[in-house]
Order: sequence, then C-alpha cells, then structure tokens
Amino acid sequence: MSAVWRLATNHGYPHFDPYLAPPQPMQNQIRWLVRLGLDQGLFLRHHALAVQADLGPAAELTDFAQKLIDDGHVADDQLAALEQAAGIALIKGRSGPPADDPFAAPVANTASPPTPALSLRKPTLVPAPVSPVPRAPAPIAPTPVSPPIAAAPSVTAPKIAPAAATTAAATLPHFAIDQLAAMDAPALAAALSKLLRDCARYGASDLHLSAGMVPFMRRNRILVTLGQHRLSADEALRLNLALLTPEQSTLFQEIRDFDYALALDANNRYRVNLMFHKGGASGSYRMVPAKIPRLEDLGLRNLDDVKKLLNYHNGLILVTGPVGSGKTTTLAALVAELNATRQDHIITVEDPIEVVQPAQKCNLTQREVGAHTASFASALKGALREDPDVIIIGELRDLETIEMAITASETGHLVIGTMHTSDAATTLNRLLDVFPPAQQAQIRASVAESLRGILCQRLLPTTNGGVVLAGELLVANSAVVALIRDGKTQGLRNVLETGKREGMYLMENVVFELWEQGKITAETARKNISTRMLQAKIP
Repeated sequence: MSAVWRLATNHGYPHFDPYLAPPQPMQNQIRWLVRLGLDQGLFLRHHALAVQADLGPAAELTDFAQKLIDDGHVADDQLAALEQAAGIALIKGRSGPPADDPFAAPVANTASPPTPALSLRKPTLVPAPVSPVPRAPAPIAPTPVSPPIAAAPSVTAPKIAPAAATTAAATLPHFAIDQLAAMDAPALAAALSKLLRDCARYGASDLHLSAGMVPFMRRNRILVTLGQHRLSADEALRLNLALLTPEQSTLFQEIRDFDYALALDANNRYRVNLMFHKGGASGSYRMVPAKIPRLEDLGLRNLDDVKKLLNYHNGLILVTGPVGSGKTTTLAALVAELNATRQDHIITVEDPIEVVQPAQKCNLTQREVGAHTASFASALKGALREDPDVIIIGELRDLETIEMAITASETGHLVIGTMHTSDAATTLNRLLDVFPPAQQAQIRASVAESLRGILCQRLLPTTNGGVVLAGELLVANSAVVALIRDGKTQGLRNVLETGKREGMYLMENVVFELWEQGKITAETARKNISTRMLQAKIP
C-alpha cells in the first residue's frame, strides 16, 4: 500500500502528515537523514522542508542529499558528516521511520553506530555498499573536543578528537525561550545554568546569546542554532544578567563591556564576555576544560622537544595562533607540566582565570586582571618583586606588557606568554614592531638573546566533522639568533625547514601532511598553505 502524502501548511512548507498511513522505506530513509542532519547541525529544518517541497513524495535518499548540497544548505567541509548520516539513514529506514517526525518539529538525537556511508560528491551521488546492521550495536561514548582555551566540559581540554562520536550520543541542547517571560530570576538562572551544562555535554566550545539573533553555539568550529526564536533586547539582557552578582550586573551596565570567569561547580567553568551592540546585550560563553589538560593529550608533534623548552630557567617562550586555536589550553598544559616536574614559584596573570591549577611540586600563584591587578603590565611589575621563577602571561597585547615580559626574561625568569599571530615570522615581527624605531636595534638584541622557542598552532576542521591540531615549532638556535639580531626574520622559514634535527617543523608542511593523510579536505589545505609549490601539489 502506498503511503498517503498530503500537502499541509506548516510555516509555508509541505510536510508528511504523521497521522496518516505510514511512509514507505524510501521516505523513512529521508526522514532518518533529516533527523540525523538536524541533530548534527548539518542544516536547518526549513532547509529540509524546502528540499522536500521541491522533490515531492517520490524523492530518493541520494536525490534528497544531493539537493541539500546543490542548494548550498550543507557546507563543503560537512560532506563527510552528511555521508555518514546518509549511510545510517539507508539502514535505519528499512526498519521504519524515526520515533518523532523531523519534518514536524525539532528532534532529539539518537545514538547510532558508525556505518558505511553513501558517497556524496558533487555533482553525483553514488550509494556505496552497506553492510547489515548488527543486532546490538555498542553505543558510542561521547568524545570530548578540545577548543581553544581552558574552559568547561565542552571545550573538553585535552585531546583534539573527531566529533562524530560525540554527535551520535549527545542530545542537541534545548531551551524554552518562549517561556522566558514567565520565569522569575531564580528560575531563569537555573535554566541558563542547565543550558550551559547541556552545551558542554554536546561538545560545544561556545554559547552565544545575543539580542536580535537566534541563540547559537559553536561546535567543532561550526555554528549550530538552538531553535528559531530571535531574542528580543529585553530577553537578551535578562539572560545575560541572570548569573551575575548585583555588583557585576551594575558594573556591566555602566561600562558596557565585562569579562569574567563563571564557575557553576568544580567541573563546569566558563569564560564569559558580555557587551552591548546596536541590538542590545550579547554574551559569549566559552567552555573551559573540566580537567587540567596534559601535553600528551593535545596532539603536539615532537613533544620531547617542546618539553625541552620547559627545562630553561630563564628566557621567553611564546604560544601563538588565531582566535579559537587552543592557545589557552596549550598554555594551561605547559603550566601543568611545570607544576608537576619542577620545584619553583610560578605566577600566572590571566584575564580571567580559566583553568584553576592547585599547587603540586611548585608553589603556584594565579592572578586575575581586574579582580587582583589593574592590568597585565602592573602585575608584571609587581611579579619582579615577588620572587618568581616562572611567569605566565595570558596575553602579550601592548607595548608595556611586551617590554616587561622581555625584561623579566632577561633578568633570570622563564616567561611564557601568548600572542594572536599565525606563524613564527609574523610573531617576531609583531613582537618587535610595537617598539618605536629608536629602540628597534636594542629590542632585537634582547629578543635574540632571550627567546627560547615559539609554538604556533591552528585547529583545522577534519573530514569526519571534528578538528585536528596543525602546528609550527621554532627553537632558538644560533641561526635564529643571528636572523633576529640582524632583522632578517624572512629567513626563518628556511631555518624551520632545515632544523628538523632540533625538533623544528613548519606549519605549511604539517598542513600538507594532514591533507595527504586524508584528515583534512583539499580546500582546507589550500586555505592554510601559501607556498605555490605545495599548493600546486593539491588538486
């Protein structure tokens, strides 16, 4: 008996009527694909409804998936995830439709075992052979994904792992925004706390609550919307004030910008930035790792050579990368390594404190800009009189802070800091160029003598929906010292390529290797490689 198809109006789109005859296997497969796609944030519900309206009830699974791609609803870097979802849908559709109709309302996630996928490649979709489903597939345990900084459970620190396993087991966070007006202050605070925990469990790195926009989160560098309701100015303000103390609330509304660390409990910490824009209030909540990250879990190359940098008792070590590249997580792991292997006094200056590190073999003092000191520069001035062995600087952001860091590294302290730069040469140029021309020669000499190493990193989207770490390591040898002193930083690339014996490696070579191993797409590789010779090798 053929399934009954009826066009009914729901937000202007046709859909299956779930109360009529059950759909046939092909329609079941499409429903499963839509359900899995919504769970993983591959596309939005209205995208699926529009495709269903265009293709009609006789559409096949491959046609439906291809239409999602052709209409631009699925990004190129999400094709692998769509392939896996299509393979799962092909099998599950034979047994019936999902429990709740994805065309009718948002759905919850369902754990599904990895299965052979349909091949989705523009312009044609060709199904690949699919093996039978085992009777009792083992559930897939969520795998934490490590985003940039030390934040709560979702940016789960250490290992940079594929997101596919997390997606299958975690449930897309849900927040009843339409009930927000009826909530009093305690109920609203409880609801937001639950949403933050749910986002962390889902594997998100950030949650955004902004006036005029639908709430959304970032997971594996991909934005996933939560519902379809746009927050009004009043709703956004109430939400972002919900977890503040009265003093913090007053301060935020006076200065219009506010950074703070939010701890819901020992295992749920967040770095929060609040601000106002033309539409109203906005909040960005960055998850901090629940446990202290370990260097061994970060996926760094030549780990022994990175650890050798930590054996120095003076000098400057820089951890660099763009926003969202995991610098804070790496910095926290370096501190944890020092804390466990040396017997020194460590002072950290952070904005705000994200990963709380109890003292082990070291005496460890953590200071927060705003709460404990006026600025990075003032904290560094004080640190030189506080008998430290190691000074950790959350961010080298201005002339005074950089100057103090270099001075501290020259006066018998090991200084480790972060900068927002993309590679070693750019890092040194940025470090030196903040100084006036009259000081350039002196600063080049100081940096040449004090620099120990630069660790640059990026998080790149993988072909299976996760992220992978790509890095660059510069170790200050005699050639590096000479280039810095002479102002010839353009020659650092050659040193990085010839310094393999000392543990050095070049970012572009690492990216190219990741593409050769099939871990990243050709498009991602091309975006992160500027050398024509390497680009020419990528089809």
